[in-house]
Amino acid sequence: MELAKNQEHTVTIEGYGEGGMGVARIDGRVVFVHGALRGEKCRVLILKTLKSVAFAKVLEVLEPSSERITPDCPYFPRCGGCTYRHIRYEEELRLKRQRVQDNLSRIGGSDVTVEEILGAQDTLHYRNKAQYPVSKDGAVGFYRARTHEVIECEHCLLVKPEAAAAAEALREYMQSCRVAGYDEKTGRGLVRHLYIRSNAAGESLVCVLVNGDKLPKEDRLVTLLRDACPKCTGIVLGTNTKKGNVILGDRYRTLWGSDRLEDTLCGKTFRLSVPSFYQVNRVQAERLYAKAIEFAGLTGQETVLDLYCGAGTITLALSDHAKKVLGAEIVPEAIDDARENAARNGVKNAEFFCGDASDVAKKLARENLRPDVITVDPPRKGLAADVVESIAEMQPGRVVYVSCDSATMARDVKRLADLGYTAHRACAVDMFPRADHVETVVLLSKGEVDSKKIRVEFSLEDMDMSEFQDGATYPQIKEYVLEHTGLKVSNLYISQIKRKCGIGVGKNYNLPKSEDSRQPQCPQEKEKAIREAFKYFGMI
Repeated sequence: MELAKNQEHTVTIEGYGEGGMGVARIDGRVVFVHGALRGEKCRVLILKTLKSVAFAKVLEVLEPSSERITPDCPYFPRCGGCTYRHIRYEEELRLKRQRVQDNLSRIGGSDVTVEEILGAQDTLHYRNKAQYPVSKDGAVGFYRARTHEVIECEHCLLVKPEAAAAAEALREYMQSCRVAGYDEKTGRGLVRHLYIRSNAAGESLVCVLVNGDKLPKEDRLVTLLRDACPKCTGIVLGTNTKKGNVILGDRYRTLWGSDRLEDTLCGKTFRLSVPSFYQVNRVQAERLYAKAIEFAGLTGQETVLDLYCGAGTITLALSDHAKKVLGAEIVPEAIDDARENAARNGVKNAEFFCGDASDVAKKLARENLRPDVITVDPPRKGLAADVVESIAEMQPGRVVYVSCDSATMARDVKRLADLGYTAHRACAVDMFPRADHVETVVLLSKGEVDSKKIRVEFSLEDMDMSEFQDGATYPQIKEYVLEHTGLKVSNLYISQIKRKCGIGVGKNYNLPKSEDSRQPQCPQEKEKAIREAFKYFGMI
């Protein structure tokens, strides 16, 4: 049977795919089903068909899984912040661990076994940072799933109460002072995002990101935010005039109070500015860092290099167990925070460098630095290819890889394996309960490379081959382009630009049916956006 859009089918869900979607088969063809659980029998509607897979949504659950529960959030599933409010937490943990295992095996080519996932004790109100997008009509909330449409969310179950209070205060300010929200398409409007960071003591730092340098009646905004958040320590105005959906800007002005917030983590006090990276779940972060320290196997005599160090959280956690620790980070404010954090905690064996991880790694490699251990905690795109090469050039005995994206992490595990490093341990840590992401820490070490090749057979009918492309997947590239330019690009356009850049494209992926076939050519503006995505993901 030829699958087509708007067809209805009855299917049994065999397992889970990326994004927690259920996986079914219709006449041997893989169908990803939004909102379906393993073991369920469902009536589904086909939404989209591709060459190798199809996508569908649930119309009716005919035989529900015992793991299915009634969602406790009125915004689910319209809001894209949560993925698993319809599923028991134990099942969520199982599927997250399995995803990490599958990515390490399938993408990373590793036979390492993922240890028991470290689940969270509390799945409610755990986020110490909230980032609310603001729509052109003044809505303050979160994006509808897979769109940039803002859904008003007055009571989010993931964020702290002070975040919800600050969001309501911003709504009141914009309405009473007639201040317009930002329009991504036109680049007009003032208020873009509301950013709130909280600490363990319930104090908060608030930042309003605007498309300009000032707001009308700023004193009114300050009054409303202070009334809404009595334990607020500072209110900051951030400037971001770049078109697109990047949240943080490059200039900050303090409207009231302090531009920093203090928090405690792993027995140390940290000063945090708005741009500084800091894990959103403090309790789980401590468990993650403890696992990273365990994997590092430090005796107190080692030199450790921590790439992507942020405000120095992992670096300083490692400092108690090492002879010397070095941290590198591209954000100047974060490095300032890291140095201040080392000083205020009395850490004497830490040194920090400001610069791109690639540049710092190359420089240190040229200077013949030979760290015993290298730790990395890169952004979602993973490591650039030259960073991987520089790590191998420095020849550390162990590499501890912390990641929030197991697919790009697995890709880098494969790259490191090609340079002589083998994954020996892996553990998933659920930093984001009820959301789709999961944190992973992997230990790699220099060892003897087995010359035997592992032959793995895949059926082209069973999977989307874009997942096997070098660098980012097609969905990741599409998401990046949409978020940064507002443009939608097709798989065909991405394939065309891949060929122009000399990047391999699957043999059967978006090729014309005949040599005489005419295909639409990628417009110049979309080609530019795709090339920028390639650069971002380290593909060119």
